[in-house]
Amino acid sequence: MKKAIFAILLLSAAAPAIAQQSMPVEKRVDKLEKEMKAVQRKVFPGGAQQYFEPEIKPQVVPATPAGSPADSVVTDLTRRVDALEKALAQLTGQVEQNSYNLRKLEDQFAKMKGDADYRLNVLEGKAPPAPAGAAAGGNLPYVVPPPPKGAAGGAAAAPAPAAPAPAATLSGDPGKDAYMAGYDLWMQKKYPDAIAALKAMYAKYPKNKYASYARNLAGRAYLDNGQYNDAIREFFENTKIEDGERAPHSYVFMAEALMKRKPPLFDKACQAYDVLQAKYPDKVSGPLAEMVAKGRADAKCK
Repeated sequence: MKKAIFAILLLSAAAPAIAQQSMPVEKRVDKLEKEMKAVQRKVFPGGAQQYFEPEIKPQVVPATPAGSPADSVVTDLTRRVDALEKALAQLTGQVEQNSYNLRKLEDQFAKMKGDADYRLNVLEGKAPPAPAGAAAGGNLPYVVPPPPKGAAGGAAAAPAPAAPAPAATLSGDPGKDAYMAGYDLWMQKKYPDAIAALKAMYAKYPKNKYASYARNLAGRAYLDNGQYNDAIREFFENTKIEDGERAPHSYVFMAEALMKRKPPLFDKACQAYDVLQAKYPDKVSGPLAEMVAKGRADAKCK
């Protein structure tokens, strides 16, 4: 549209008038070309030639026959305006692409920063707790985040007995947090890792309230992993903890392990149920009582 208007204005004037005004118009185009070159060098420092010609030089206007100066001037100016518009379109497209790439980089940086902040908060014990359902440890307030993955995509090595839990101050009770780390591994069915973490917990915090929870859950990890003799030993040791809150549960799971081993020991399982009901008559209620009733039926206890 701009070119059409420009051409109409030029053609509507007389030839002498065009000859007189062509120089100012050419100077304006020259000025535009110089400004465009300056912008090009600013946007593409050192590599502009891959996007545009380094110089936009006006062609030498050949001698034109008399009676047609207006056509030649219009043609030359139109060509030069075309070149300017093409260069401007290239610059505009590249600026828009650069802006899009910059937004993508900013979004990626913001995501990486958020991930890094969360990981640091977890390590420093500032991460908000995540809700966890009822399980062997009861209705506990949160689950510690899982350990980092190893180089091959597997779980990181099990914590050594003397190593603290990944977030040892989440609850203010390091023994509880160490138990929860093992509980989380058990929930992920990483039984060997869970056993190592739970054993480390009750070895380091034998007087902690959650030592009984840890030993009972270690027995359950053995049981779930098919290591029935190890499970029986772990449950039996847990029944000997004074005021152990998970001792009644250990009798029930010990009886289950006795029935699953080869060969099964149904009579020993019945004895475990008898001792449980004699030692903790007030604890055998609700879901625990249902487990005892089913277990006694499976073992054909009298």
